Amino acid sequence: MGDISQFIPGLLLATLFGLVAGPLLGRLLGVGRLHGSATMISLGAILVTTLIPGGDPPLVGSQIGTCDLSRFGPGALADLLTINEVSLNVLLFVPLGVTLGLVPRSPRKILAVAAAVVLPFGIETLQLIAPLLGRYCDSLDIVSNLMGLSIGLVIGSAIWNRRHVRKPEL
Repeated sequence: MGDISQFIPGLLLATLFGLVAGPLLGRLLGVGRLHGSATMISLGAILVTTLIPGGDPPLVGSQIGTCDLSRFGPGALADLLTINEVSLNVLLFVPLGVTLGLVPRSPRKILAVAAAVVLPFGIETLQLIAPLLGRYCDSLDIVSNLMGLSIGLVIGSAIWNRRHVRKPEL
C-alpha cells in the first residue's frame, strides 16, 4: 500500500476530488450526485492505493522496471479468504464495480465499464515504466483487480435489476 504518511492525505484528497467532480460524473452517467461522487471516490482510492510511491516489497527476484508475468490465474482460495495482497487487490476494485453496476444500461455505462477494465492494465504499466514510484508490476494484481471489479459489477447489477426490472404479473 505504500507509505501511510502519503496514503491518508492522498485518500482525503481523492475524497475531496470525488465530492467536487462526482456530480458531473453523475450527470454524465445518468445517476445522482451522490452516486457520481461514490464512483469518483472509489476510483480515487484505487489510484491513491496503487500509485503512491513505495508499495509492498517485491517477490524474490523482482526488480523495479520489470513485470512478473508468471501468475495469470486467480489467487488460491486461501489467498482470497485471508487478508493479504491478493485479497486486498480484489477488495480494492469491488466498490468501483458496485457503483458502475448500479448505473442504468446505456452506451455511457459500457464506456465506463470498459475504462474500468482497462484501468488495472494502465496501473501496472505505469508501475512498470515509472521507477520513481518504487512499485512493482505483477500480472496477478491485474487478475485480482479484474476479479474485484467483476464481483462488484455483479453485485451492483443485481441490486439495480432488483429495483428496476418489473416482474411479469400472472
